[in-house]
Amino acid sequence: MAEYDYDVLVIGAGPGGYVAAIRAAQLGLKVACAEGRETLGGTCLNVGCIPSKALLHGSEKFAEAVDGTFASYGIKTGPVTLDLAAMQQQKLDSVKQLTGGIEFLFKKNKVTWLKGYAAFEDAHTVTVGGAKVTAKDVVIATGSSVTPLPGVTVDNDAGVVVDSTGALALDRVPDHLVVIGGGVIGLELGSVWRRLGAKVTVVEFLDQLLPGMDGDVRKEAAKIFKKQGMELKLSTKVTGVTVKGKTATLTLEPSAGGASETLTADCVLVAIGRRPNVDGLGLEKIGLEVNKRGQIETGHDFRTAVPGVWAIGDVIPGPMLAHKAEDEGVAVAEFIAGLTGIVNHNVIPGVVYTFPEIAGVGLTEEAAREKGEVKVSKFPMLANSRAKTNHEPDGFVKVIADAKTERVLGVWCIASVAGSMIAEAALALEFGATAEDIAYTSHAHPTHAEALKEAAMGIGGKPIHI
Repeated sequence: MAEYDYDVLVIGAGPGGYVAAIRAAQLGLKVACAEGRETLGGTCLNVGCIPSKALLHGSEKFAEAVDGTFASYGIKTGPVTLDLAAMQQQKLDSVKQLTGGIEFLFKKNKVTWLKGYAAFEDAHTVTVGGAKVTAKDVVIATGSSVTPLPGVTVDNDAGVVVDSTGALALDRVPDHLVVIGGGVIGLELGSVWRRLGAKVTVVEFLDQLLPGMDGDVRKEAAKIFKKQGMELKLSTKVTGVTVKGKTATLTLEPSAGGASETLTADCVLVAIGRRPNVDGLGLEKIGLEVNKRGQIETGHDFRTAVPGVWAIGDVIPGPMLAHKAEDEGVAVAEFIAGLTGIVNHNVIPGVVYTFPEIAGVGLTEEAAREKGEVKVSKFPMLANSRAKTNHEPDGFVKVIADAKTERVLGVWCIASVAGSMIAEAALALEFGATAEDIAYTSHAHPTHAEALKEAAMGIGGKPIHI
């Protein structure tokens, strides 16, 4: 039997990779993790989920102080000013603590961090930072990066045309920020800078925001963002961006074709999606091909077509979400260790961390109706006592259930704490709950979660509070 340096080598230390490495080590395997970034945690912790949430939270607090929300509670403040440098620093502090935390967990679990970018020599040999390393099993967990817009050059250092990484690190509040793309990342970062004082225009190719989400949620989200002051240009495509000094000029035209118009801005955020990181891995050396989307195809157990090589997270098909990658990281480690890993890809919640938050799990109403007859119930947050007390009237909870069995097929909600509320819905779907199961489960009063109970009551009869 061949002697290997490691039982498992994980390429990439993002949410999928570092979790796979830790779980494999917990199961008694000798593990290394290759990461070229100076800190662990991948895009999520360094330039994605975590820093964006730090700015979203900070900008929410600033907006509450400025727009009179504090005053409505009887809290009087003097003139409110923004210290952007301090806000950016608290973001960096959060990132540092969390990336350092993973380094601690690697040491605790005896995972070796190989510093450098990895490339295959063969299925069991990888070069990392000029040194060759061998492993019985190799897990590709290299994540994704920003999809470029053809003909548009991103320069984060210049700060005029930026991607999500650049938009997280701006040292000024733009006068006018144009966001290209009405998906999760564009709306979250657009929200941050709008709250801090920028005029924000969102340009989206499709006729609605938030592709892939439930139709009612998409319509309601557009109403809320407009009410907050965002300008939305839907069914519109960007055909070019030119930069002169500190000003960008965008050329726009209707998605279906038509007369073009121009728009000027001092900052443009390109947020049209993400693509798998497969370049430079040397996949051709091991005969591993990618699909049309540049993704690595795997079986249900995350094995690729090459024996001994596995893949998880953003490089394989499915939603590009940190928690999906984490779940797959645990599962692939368990498969490698001879156990059975489980990920239910039908129950992966998605959250947009704007204010209010937007969340969903399971099928949209549109997808559910394609499969058969359904019952749908909506309950407005306006009728929820906690939301009303907190001056958070926007949004609703929507439950979609099978018409005959009343088994819950999907839950969608817009509420200040929708991201936390959706966990209960995910658990309900995981256990195959009916709407009655949720309706007859006692929910603490007063909480936002009661809105889910009421929406579930509406499937079998009527909610109490409307």
